[in-house]
Amino acid sequence: MVQMQIKANGITINMEDRGPEGAAPILLVNGYTSTMMSWPVELMEGLRERGFRVIRYDNRDVGRSEKLTGLPDMREIIAAVRAGKTPELPYMLADMAADGIGVLDALGIERAHVMGISMGGMIVQRMAIHHADRLISATSIMSTTGNPDLPKASDAAMAALQAQPPAEDRESIIRHRMKGRRVYESPAYPRSEEALYELVAREYDHMYYPEGGIRQYAAIGCDGSRVEALKNVRLPFLVIHGLADPLVPPEGGIDTAKSVPGATLELIEGMGHDLPVELCPRYVELIAAHAEAAQRKTAAE
Repeated sequence: MVQMQIKANGITINMEDRGPEGAAPILLVNGYTSTMMSWPVELMEGLRERGFRVIRYDNRDVGRSEKLTGLPDMREIIAAVRAGKTPELPYMLADMAADGIGVLDALGIERAHVMGISMGGMIVQRMAIHHADRLISATSIMSTTGNPDLPKASDAAMAALQAQPPAEDRESIIRHRMKGRRVYESPAYPRSEEALYELVAREYDHMYYPEGGIRQYAAIGCDGSRVEALKNVRLPFLVIHGLADPLVPPEGGIDTAKSVPGATLELIEGMGHDLPVELCPRYVELIAAHAEAAQRKTAAE
């Protein structure tokens, strides 16, 4: 297992290559404001045991990757979008997709499987749209297409996502983030207080950088609908979504699968907007079987 900082798409990206080097690479892409420390070890090791080279990284503006500058005015952005204009932003989701491809470049990887959660699923969709020649397969988890006609997050989930901590000390921030995660975690698989504290503390200690979330939120909000572009994707594409997700309702996953020709959709009872340890064996089986089938298809072509 190697952790390092590399140059990717012109910026510094913090990443980890869990190996083994000769195995089929699978790139893990994080969600909004989360770092590479959010991935369950059980998921990563399960994929390694199935013969994959697991690579994860911090998106730009979070964790230990490069921080950008310029704070977008969300009121101006919303007004521009409503007027049908494209506002000027520090970066877009397409830039974040190019970051992931840059990670592959830095490691000398020609093609890889990619999987992403939430915003990471949106980034994976952008990779499939703009960089299909670099992908063997794609997996989009608890994500959506940007289709404005789909159901929105519940009021409670959106409030939890946007709420600010009562103070700026480590313990206050960890407890605040724990409270928010409880709102949209999987109701059938709640974490213990100890396990949730450990997860949130691990992310905080890796790096807490709320300013980056403002730029990431703007990139998500201005990406628009990917539906028409996804109709041109011809990659093996897997969509996984929880039926109990209050932050990105399951219609988002359904719409993703409907938009990509031939995509496979897996809806999971009791799963919210997280990756419970109890479901990791199921995730591993779904993702590994999907990737293995894609490899066989590629070898046959």
